[in-house]
Amino acid sequence: MIIALPLSSRLCMGDAYILMIVALIGLAAIDLIVGVSNDAVNFLNSAIGSKVITMRTILIVASIGIAVGAIFSSGMMEVARKGIFNPQFFTMPELMVVFLAVMLTDVILLDLYSTYGLPTSTTVSIVFELLGAAIAVSLFKISQNGDTLLTLGDYINTGKALAIIAGILLSAFIRNPTLEVGAPYLLAPIAAAVLGGTAISGGIGSMT
Repeated sequence: MIIALPLSSRLCMGDAYILMIVALIGLAAIDLIVGVSNDAVNFLNSAIGSKVITMRTILIVASIGIAVGAIFSSGMMEVARKGIFNPQFFTMPELMVVFLAVMLTDVILLDLYSTYGLPTSTTVSIVFELLGAAIAVSLFKISQNGDTLLTLGDYINTGKALAIIAGILLSAFIRNPTLEVGAPYLLAPIAAAVLGGTAISGGIGSMT
């Protein structure tokens, strides 16, 4: 059965979508300014504090670095956006709510941290804001549908989300990565494979 909505309801929904899109564009512009300002502060603080070169040279190098990063970035935000939750389980209004919450929180958080000179990361902020907003909307959907909390895994891509969070925590633990950073983790997987019965001398396998 096809249920047609009244014309007034459809117009109201259309107006709501337009307002959400305008709000997203405005918040994205503000977030871009705040985010780039935060990256610039992180990029400049050591050089300015050490006073090894003039302020003019520092600003030129910082401008080139930020421009190169913005132009040749590898799409980390796209990876985070696609990996945190499963968008096919959300309706368009719910997705709009998620992204509005993310943008608003990001603007407030980065502006607050930048104002008081506190260290933060735009990537980490985006990841955890997406995760928090997606979980909040998912819990609301679960309560409305009368489902159990076990269905939360259908909405949240827990595998990729945990992998991203583990990578963030590992990078914070390592701090300064080098070519030998994985050396301490090399022996344990090999020992586990040998103890598990893997033939280290090689062999020929087949599929039946």
